[in-house]
Amino acid sequence: MDDIDQHIVSCLVVDGRASFREIGEIVGLSAPAVKRRVDRLQASGVISSFTARLDQGALGWNTQAFVNVTFRNNVSPARMQEALAPIPEVVAAYTVSGDSDLVVHIRASNMQHFEQALERLRALDSVDRTESTIVLSTLIDRPSPVDRH
Repeated sequence: MDDIDQHIVSCLVVDGRASFREIGEIVGLSAPAVKRRVDRLQASGVISSFTARLDQGALGWNTQAFVNVTFRNNVSPARMQEALAPIPEVVAAYTVSGDSDLVVHIRASNMQHFEQALERLRALDSVDRTESTIVLSTLIDRPSPVDRH
């Protein structure tokens, strides 16, 4: 990936609906050249998908938390993923180093909804304990740490 590819990716992160012509004007290439590069970035897996960023609060998902999860036994990441997948409030999950085994990002409509999701998480086989941190406000929410020109 060269500097032009990084610049193209930055443009797409800012506005995924930008046309190849618009991106080309910014990066100094023709629209067909931008399209070829975007196609190559997709084929190589650098760009995995195009998506819309949603305002979760406007959709009614006003409560979010990060939950540290510790398991009783040695649980593989694949089993953790399989166990979490049916809980729709889980929007992301990360295996981590440190005292806990997993950090789970939960979004819910309100505190009661969060508590219900947390109870489903706690009921998973081998969960020993959880520790929740409720998000009060979001200060920075970047789509990706790409080079911004």
